[in-house]
Parts: sequence; structure tokens; C-alpha cells
Amino acid sequence: MNTISRADVAEQGIQLCREGYWDEGLFCLSQITDISNLDAALIGRIYSYTGVGIALRQNRIREGITLCERAVRLEFYDPTHYINLARTQMMAEKRRAALRTIKNGLRVDPGNKKLLALRNKFGFRRPNVVPFLKRDNPINYYLGSLRHKMLGPLIPVEKKPKQPEVRRKPPEKQAAS
Repeated sequence: MNTISRADVAEQGIQLCREGYWDEGLFCLSQITDISNLDAALIGRIYSYTGVGIALRQNRIREGITLCERAVRLEFYDPTHYINLARTQMMAEKRRAALRTIKNGLRVDPGNKKLLALRNKFGFRRPNVVPFLKRDNPINYYLGSLRHKMLGPLIPVEKKPKQPEVRRKPPEKQAAS
């Protein structure tokens, strides 16, 4: 008889979720009823992907956030959990909480490309035109929209590593005979 371990089922479910097959992945993850004796890292991934999955597919966003938060508490050093929690918070339209989660994830892994891309989705705000007034003050609002019309949106610029400059010699001219 061929038996599949709970860990294998969990890994298969997580992989399906990563590939975008959320319904199939959630089905695999829902088959795991007993998480005792599983590796803590695997338990964190189960919570994290189940949280995103139920928020995405079953619209159970609060439960999804709770599971993703539990994953972050279990494995605070895994940036994937911060990504999943931020995505779930964005589904709940908790923009400020999602941005805070992304910042916390970037503290753990400052160069994580997915976290940086997620942060860039939020965009960047320029400082208030009149700094001693609140952002929603009508004067700041009007002057800020005027500045936006003149300067355009603030687009994040990613720093690219400098490539060594290769200079090519111009083709030599052949002497006329």
C-alpha cells in the first residue's frame, strides 16, 4: 500500500498555491488535520498559504489574516510570510497595516525582490507642501495637486548595479588606393 506522509501532502499543497492553483492547493492543505510532529517551518508555511488561500478563494479575509499573522509569529525570519500577510491585508483594504508588514519584512530581508516590488506597488508620497499643516488640510491638498500637475507622479527609481562601460573602437577607415 502506498502511503503519503502529511509533510508530503503539505509540501504539494504549498507548491500548488505558489504556482497559482489555489483551489487544489487549499484542498491538499485542508487534508492535514493533525499538524503535531511536523517541522515548525512547514507549519508556518501551512498557516501562511492557507491564510492567503482562504482569503483569496473563500473570501474569509479575517481568518486569512489571523493565519498569516500566526505564520509570521512562528517564523519571523521568513520573508514569504510577510508577503502573504501583506497581500491578505491588502485584500482587506488595510493599506497601512500592509505597508507596516512590508517594512517589517524588509527588516528581515532588505534585498527581497518580492517585498520590494510589493512596496513599490504602493507608490511613494512626496512631503507636504506646507510641512506644518496636515496632509488633508485644503491648502496642502490644493498645492499638492498643483505640484502633481506640474511635476507628475513620483515614480520609484530602482538602483541598478553599474555595468562596466565597454568602449568600442570606431571602425578603421581603409586608405584609398
